[in-house]
Amino acid sequence: MSEIAAPRSSSRSRSLKGGGRNRSGQTNFELYSWLFMRLSGLALVVLVLGHLFVNLMLGGGITALDFGFVAGKWANPLWQVWDLLMLWLAMLHGTNGLRTIINDYAEKDQTRFWLKALLITAAIVIVVLGTLVIFTFDPCLDPSSTLSVCK
Repeated sequence: MSEIAAPRSSSRSRSLKGGGRNRSGQTNFELYSWLFMRLSGLALVVLVLGHLFVNLMLGGGITALDFGFVAGKWANPLWQVWDLLMLWLAMLHGTNGLRTIINDYAEKDQTRFWLKALLITAAIVIVVLGTLVIFTFDPCLDPSSTLSVCK
């Protein structure tokens, strides 16, 4: 029976001593990254379930989700912040998970560098565009109507 090779592992010490640094002087970034994944995962469960409950149960079901529903919801700053937190946490959580996979399985340093550069660039673009949509959303620009809704 053949064994599956373990992913590339770090030779750095994992000691927690030294004020957040291990013996070789490196920071405990991976420890904080691991902790972030657990905490952001819990926060995302609450945010996503709350989002689904409000949109599907209180909002009249899937048939009620349209431009007007989103416009009404995003008129309230609470829902703007809620959706913004969901976007940022989901992107950071997913990016951090993919970063870990790249670190574990990309064997060449140059490959690892370019994969992480592409990942971070994509994450930044999506977070910036999503944030712009949430905060610059104008309900008066209904794309399905030739008439302005706010006149």
